[in-house]
Amino acid sequence: MALQGKKRERASGPEGPILFLAENVRAEARTLRIFGHSARAEARTLPYGGLRSCLLFAFLSTFLAATASGCRSYHVDTTIENRTGEPIQLLEVDYPSASYGADSLAAGADFHYRIQVEGKGQLKVLYTTNEGKPVQITGPTLMERQAGRLEVVLLPNGKAEFHPELSAAR
Repeated sequence: MALQGKKRERASGPEGPILFLAENVRAEARTLRIFGHSARAEARTLPYGGLRSCLLFAFLSTFLAATASGCRSYHVDTTIENRTGEPIQLLEVDYPSASYGADSLAAGADFHYRIQVEGKGQLKVLYTTNEGKPVQITGPTLMERQAGRLEVVLLPNGKAEFHPELSAAR
């Protein structure tokens, strides 16, 4: 069933009417008139195989462009291990460009977090002991484009061990 009808719109600008649009709507064609000129566009469809080929080509070209351009996200998986023998409060880990933390960490518990380093700077671990004493420990220097793992073992008396397994910055 073919749809027939006309739709007219008039747009006006600061200098009066600027566009007259007459659209003849049918299932197979449309006519567009702007300032007395017309253009006719025929409706075309791709066969099922043609559409599938176009979509496959678009997906493959996007995938190849992303892999060829060397897109890579560098992440460091961090683990904070509480081996102090007591729960700690207000754990905060500062690294270049950001920080993360937890309200508390039970004795013997681990806290895992993935970070992406931007810039260069030292890692700092801050927490409060069960007695309310603040502790600040400075760790290794981290650089942008490093990837790998970093294990931080919190020990009694405000001490810590750092075990980095990081790739060199490229």
